[in-house]
Amino acid sequence: MEEARPTPNLFIVGAPKAGTTALASYLGEHPEIFVAGKELSYFGSDLEFRTAKGGRWRIGYDPYLEWFARAGDAQYRTDRSVFYLYSSLAASEIHAFDPKSRIIVLLRNPVDQMYSQHSEMLFQGDEDIASFGEAIAAEDDRKQGVRVPPGCQKVFGLFYRDLARYRDQVERYVSLFGRDQVCVVLYDDLVADTPATYRNVLQFLDLEPGRDPGFGVVNANKVVRSARTRDLLRHAPPGLRRVGRVVVRDARARAALRRRLHALNTRARARAVMDLELRRRLVEEMAPEVRRLEGLLGRDLGAWLPPETAGAVRRGGDSGVADDKPVR
Repeated sequence: MEEARPTPNLFIVGAPKAGTTALASYLGEHPEIFVAGKELSYFGSDLEFRTAKGGRWRIGYDPYLEWFARAGDAQYRTDRSVFYLYSSLAASEIHAFDPKSRIIVLLRNPVDQMYSQHSEMLFQGDEDIASFGEAIAAEDDRKQGVRVPPGCQKVFGLFYRDLARYRDQVERYVSLFGRDQVCVVLYDDLVADTPATYRNVLQFLDLEPGRDPGFGVVNANKVVRSARTRDLLRHAPPGLRRVGRVVVRDARARAALRRRLHALNTRARARAVMDLELRRRLVEEMAPEVRRLEGLLGRDLGAWLPPETAGAVRRGGDSGVADDKPVR
């Protein structure tokens, strides 16, 4: 009889650029938590990922489970894929896979999240409009397949507003898994008191804190040193790829070399301050969505609202979810 293979039972589902990499790094140092590689994206069949050549890409079931083969006796085996939150199907697919799974959602001020996502897409080479305001203005065109950068591997990553409309995304998980299995972490809390937020997540997982990790800075804003080098690594000519396969025969070794070359071509740099008028307009635009999210979470999100409208936590209303037990 074939021995049962370890499968994931903890999912860090997003949002992108909301602290998921940092939290996953801290949790991965706990002896009872195994964290697989980033962005496996096995679930979310409605998400279309493409290769550098433009072909469709999705990890297969066996390669997906191989990532968890080294989990050992860890109580939790973690898949961290930040677009599972945006996906309209990932929640139901994960629930069908294992309805007892625990879910961790990280949320960030939507305007800051959009700005950071734009910076990340520029860094990856999936965005070619350097101006955030212009990129936001291009969203409708891009949904029609217009003004999409050549070689963009995840076009949905350019839909900045949609990625930041969290309320319905979170409710999909709460409705399916129940509030006891869904933990919502705010980026604000993670930054303000990282150790306390980390311990709260462990409490959600029914784990003893043990030794705190170092809580160093993880996944700071990045820019490429050379766009030409980045594009060469993403879209290497066939001849160069053939030479690479001859010189480095092992596929994992080649992947490690690419990661090393990407790292050498990367430097950390703080983002410029967003244009204040653009920020004001986006904060006002996203305010109705933030208020709806307040009702679901049972938490005051006034810091994400225009100053003149920020107020007490909204309850009931159009949340569609009972408010007697706020999401953690």
